[in-house]
Amino acid sequence: MSTNTAKLENETAIIVLGASGDLARKKTFPALLRLYIHGDLPKDTFILGYARTKMSQEEFHQRISEHFNNGTDEEKKQFLSKCRYISGQYDDVASFENLNKEITEWEDERGGENRNRIFYFALPPNVFVPVSKHLRKVCYSENGVNRVVVEKPFGRDLESCQKMLEEMKSMWAEKETYRIDHYLGKEMIKNIIPLRFGNAFIDHMLNSWMVDNVQITFKEPFGTDGRGGYFDKFGIIRDIQQNHLCQVFSLLAMDEPTDFSSEAIRDAKVKLLRSVRPISLEDVLLGQYVAANGKPGYKDDDTVPDDSNTPTFAALVLHVDNYRWRGVPFIMKAGKALDEGKVEIRIQFRDLDHKLDDKLERNELVMRVQPGEALYIMINAKIPGKASATVPVELDLTYKNRFQGYYIPEAYEALILDCINGEHSNFVRDDELEASWSIFTPLLHAIDAGRVPCKPYEYGSRGPEELNDFIGKFGYRRPENYNWPETNVQELCANSESPEE
Repeated sequence: MSTNTAKLENETAIIVLGASGDLARKKTFPALLRLYIHGDLPKDTFILGYARTKMSQEEFHQRISEHFNNGTDEEKKQFLSKCRYISGQYDDVASFENLNKEITEWEDERGGENRNRIFYFALPPNVFVPVSKHLRKVCYSENGVNRVVVEKPFGRDLESCQKMLEEMKSMWAEKETYRIDHYLGKEMIKNIIPLRFGNAFIDHMLNSWMVDNVQITFKEPFGTDGRGGYFDKFGIIRDIQQNHLCQVFSLLAMDEPTDFSSEAIRDAKVKLLRSVRPISLEDVLLGQYVAANGKPGYKDDDTVPDDSNTPTFAALVLHVDNYRWRGVPFIMKAGKALDEGKVEIRIQFRDLDHKLDDKLERNELVMRVQPGEALYIMINAKIPGKASATVPVELDLTYKNRFQGYYIPEAYEALILDCINGEHSNFVRDDELEASWSIFTPLLHAIDAGRVPCKPYEYGSRGPEELNDFIGKFGYRRPENYNWPETNVQELCANSESPEE
């Protein structure tokens, strides 16, 4: 019936397809619990899990509650009373008729006029199309709002993405479709637009006259941990960079939208992505981790082919052909089995023409997404006391210090709430997907053909040995005199030309 973007406030059925899988158990149901605890679910919400696994209601409740880390025992009990489970196949119309019967019986019990339904796909992509077809044919509500939430991956390249989009769009309107990328639900990512367009001096700094280079970094301290066979089908670029980091990039680099509605924001992102050149092979450094520090290498996993060329690390550079960013390299780095876990955006500004002090560092604007949300600007200041030398320090907004006691929703919680509220801006539109895949597909095809070899790097390192030379080639300069969050002034003074007496 309706494809509007209204907030759902009354009778709503949330159907989690793939309810027995890890994604649903570890992310979707815990997020729904937190929404329930904070009173954010529509009145009379009914949650129905659907999967092929046969199990009782008690077994289902036990399975999903293993990952409940919030709420009192009573709140968990009340939430579980809203959750039911039904098993069925993904390619069998009779199973979906049974699913629709279960939903309808609950709706009849409530007797409300509105019969809203949200279908959440916690499913592998190979069943997206048949499930979509059966839901649209058998389970579509004619007396309420219908929304479908789809998890990545959205294809493997431009061609497979276009095919999936075409099939899905023949069944579900774009306004009914919410393609979820959980990075868009992270607090610091949601802060990019207010930071840029709520502070004139920030947005006026973000251009090729001021910025030397930008790094968007994703680091994990663990490897594939027995999931190498699955990971090998995708690799780090498909798994992280084409979706998560590309979303971060588009929000950071897009021009100001015509207004701040969902569609205007997504229009601005698409315009930006269409101005990005396809990635050149000269702008890529790939890596694959090997055994070190008592940890196994990627190919030590029996499920990984011995001749695998799948990258577990990638540093690549995006070039934007527009007036604002022409000439500024955007360096995306992502990898597994590295020296730390971290996600951050680091904008490095151009050098000063003069040399006030030999130890002047470049100014930087840093947004740390995790661990621990933080925003800081690195500036140069005089060392306190009699010394005349300078020291790099930060103007610091660390969330846990500034916003004490404030509840920050987790990513899935925030995005499911956006779906309930009909807010599309933090979901991926069809043309945005096509524009993003156009940037990455030539590189991915070259990797799949074995034309871009992976450099080995040790488990627990920063990445391949060539990394520093690679990012240095694009202008990045590592700070030499900066220590965060504390600076030993006496030590600095001892090393300066004007030590304190």
